[in-house]
Amino acid sequence: MKRIGAYFGKMKGQGQPPARPPVRDVLWAWLGGSAGMGAVAGLSMLSKLPLLIAPFGATCVLIFAASDSPLAQPRSVVGGYLVSALVGVLALTVFGTQPWVVALSVGTAIALMQLTRTLHAPAGAVPLLALSAGTDHVLLIPSVLAGSVTLIGIGLLMNNLRRDRAYPRYWI
Repeated sequence: MKRIGAYFGKMKGQGQPPARPPVRDVLWAWLGGSAGMGAVAGLSMLSKLPLLIAPFGATCVLIFAASDSPLAQPRSVVGGYLVSALVGVLALTVFGTQPWVVALSVGTAIALMQLTRTLHAPAGAVPLLALSAGTDHVLLIPSVLAGSVTLIGIGLLMNNLRRDRAYPRYWI
């Protein structure tokens, strides 16, 4: 019984939520996220690639509102999307779309991102895209690469316009 109490006791949390960021930072993140997704939308129209995928919105949060996070660095963004797309396409090709394949492909993508030091939380959703009905899995890899590189490019431009920011923290 004592172990069960200790287990559930850990779930109550111990700290305070982070402070609200300054309005300047909020506006900058809004501008960066808007510019990033605008660039991806424009590229999608020009290239005819399906680039408007939900995980890119989450990537914008990291690049423009948490740019110092390891999850926001170019290696993690591009590498994480590539690893996850490869896992999803391979899982679909070899095993199909059974529920166990969906579950294991997400877990496998997480593990491989950790092993390759390319952990990017939004990319964890990419195997779900690969295994979803209606997704053109042949275009998934070029789509996530084009979109993630575009977001990194806008992140470089926007984040480095500010004197108090330097993006990225590292490349490799």
